[in-house]
Amino acid sequence: MEEYAARFDDLFVSLAQRRGFREYLTGLLAPRDRNKTITCLAGAEPVTGAGLPTVQRLQFFLSETAWDAGKVSDRRLELLREQPETTPHDSGVIDIDDSGDRKDGTATAHVGRQWLGRWGKTDNCVVTVTTVWTAGRVYYPLHAQPYTPAHHFPRGRSDPAFRTDGDPRFWL
Repeated sequence: MEEYAARFDDLFVSLAQRRGFREYLTGLLAPRDRNKTITCLAGAEPVTGAGLPTVQRLQFFLSETAWDAGKVSDRRLELLREQPETTPHDSGVIDIDDSGDRKDGTATAHVGRQWLGRWGKTDNCVVTVTTVWTAGRVYYPLHAQPYTPAHHFPRGRSDPAFRTDGDPRFWL
């Protein structure tokens, strides 16, 4: 993993950021049940582990330090295309998928009453639309974009910034 992570070092300005990236990457790749939470990514218990230094460092890296997630994703795709096993070819397909995560309350960005396919109902959630490239056993994400419901915009559906996942401008 160190060899792979080192290929991103030039995208971070400090040693602390490079270490944060490695901790984040380790958390994403570790076989854990709750890999969507900061505490799990840091390998800590939920709630009781939230104040641990490892969790706080990772939280700071993800939310407070300045680094370009787009450049990191571009590098990730560049590295995938370099390998014969993961480079796109004519036998692969691009898949577009939306998935939702239930949320209590309304404080989380992009939350709203939306269709949750896996639950078979409309509920309070955040929906993320992803594109992935796949061919047989090779599968990797290309792009992910949270869907922002109309009520988050001043003019609702008529707001020029509002996009649906069927709108090509959604992906720009």
